[in-house]
Amino acid sequence: MAELVEFRVPAGSAQTLLVWGLEPEPGLEHSLLSAFSRFGPLHSVRARRNAAVAGPGCCAVIKFYSAGDASRAQRACDGQRLFQKSPLKVCVCTKQKGFQQKVLALSSNKCRELANHYLGFNGWSSRIITLQNVSGFGGENEELGRTLPVKYVCAVEVTLPKHGVRTRGVALAEADIGSSADSLELLAAASRVQKLAAGRALANAFQKILLVVLENGKVAVEYSSSQEEPTDCLTEEELKGLVQVNELSLEQFDLEEEVLSDLSFDDEPGDAI
Repeated sequence: MAELVEFRVPAGSAQTLLVWGLEPEPGLEHSLLSAFSRFGPLHSVRARRNAAVAGPGCCAVIKFYSAGDASRAQRACDGQRLFQKSPLKVCVCTKQKGFQQKVLALSSNKCRELANHYLGFNGWSSRIITLQNVSGFGGENEELGRTLPVKYVCAVEVTLPKHGVRTRGVALAEADIGSSADSLELLAAASRVQKLAAGRALANAFQKILLVVLENGKVAVEYSSSQEEPTDCLTEEELKGLVQVNELSLEQFDLEEEVLSDLSFDDEPGDAI
């Protein structure tokens, strides 16, 4: 069988493991990461102390990108001591809050990690096609006391040469600064917004790539036409000529920011470690 892996925050129960019977210790999340990452790439590891009614100890949520990896990890680790004296209890999640099904795009760093794992460090590349300032400073925006928006739009191309796949992502990022900001503050704000726009554009491009992981470990790649945008049909020169973001109806997409798990362990939340 083949499994589809997307460049999105894993939201399925089959990709999520619940671990309890953990002994509180410094670096617990790092120990869990080391023990479970050998089964496949992990999106996140979150540990917390048990609620008072559950007694001493800790529990954890581990999110895999692959349901197959999560299943193998559960079978291998359930009832094992791993890095502590007492055995752990590990099961595949069956209970999630309804709003967790909202799908979020992976952050650019997570996209790179996932691509490096399945495609190899030399299996993909990216380049910025255009990065433009669309802040629109001037006139009424410069009145005393008003905040000034720093806006950049970025277009990024991701290429997978071995698979013959090429995708693009376009994104907008902005931040407000005070009208009294000096030139150094403006430069610092512009640098932050440029990096944010480039990261969002890269993540947007990766969303159009579907990884098909085969049983033998080989990976095939498909292009997700359902994620196509109007900008995908533009030439590079047309992209470089962008001056009005609204004319292209660009929308800011939901991007993860190290999202904490909302899985419910107990009726009463425990204390974070």
